[in-house]
Amino acid sequence: MDGKNTRVQFGVLPETALHDKTVHPMTEAAHPPDSSEAIARDITIAIAEQRLPPGAKLREEALARVYRVSRTKIRAALVMLAKDKLIDLIPDKGAFVSKPTVEETRNIFFVRRTLEAAMVREFVARATAADYATLEAHLREERRAIEENNPQVRSTLLSDFHILLANIVGNDVLTDILVKLAGRSSLITMLYQSTRDAICSTEEHCAFIAAAKAGKVEEAVELMLHHLHHVEEALEFDTPSDPKRDLAKELLL
Repeated sequence: MDGKNTRVQFGVLPETALHDKTVHPMTEAAHPPDSSEAIARDITIAIAEQRLPPGAKLREEALARVYRVSRTKIRAALVMLAKDKLIDLIPDKGAFVSKPTVEETRNIFFVRRTLEAAMVREFVARATAADYATLEAHLREERRAIEENNPQVRSTLLSDFHILLANIVGNDVLTDILVKLAGRSSLITMLYQSTRDAICSTEEHCAFIAAAKAGKVEEAVELMLHHLHHVEEALEFDTPSDPKRDLAKELLL
């Protein structure tokens, strides 16, 4: 499922409507999403909004009832979500919303710092005026997503910034590795990064671009390392309970 395609949002029901098991818990449309792609997008939004918390089990039969489709379509949607690392498909147990651990997060960011420090040096050497224009346009999209308080889109955009850098460097092996790491990082930030820290992230992206554009290689490297460290340290793994979470679990468990 392409990150850009997940920006289509469906309406969210008022909390009281979730008590009615005959009503669709993810959307308020008369006809809920009926394609596997649309169902996957809808579940992604529910995860981004923390209406489906990390670790929640997604039963095929319950989802088929909720979306009024066959279990075959539900299985296809779950496969898409698993490819995006949003859920884990465990043999003989079922599908669960992914629950990144603190240790996994530390390992991911350690590898990212190691790779991206080297990437920054190559980026500064190769980036053109057109590349910087592309990145500055991307930064405007980041700010818009933050202003609209859309955690799913903002996490995707903040992650995509690093993929854009890798694409400019032109190392396919590096890009492939970073795409996988950034995808996992995006899930983590979607779940555990506050809006305040997302604002800091885009400001740090701006500072990095300014240093890189000025040809200040070592400063750009330090800014990137500081940025990744800051993102990691600011993640809030102990989030307060939300009554909407329990309602969503009641429907799906």
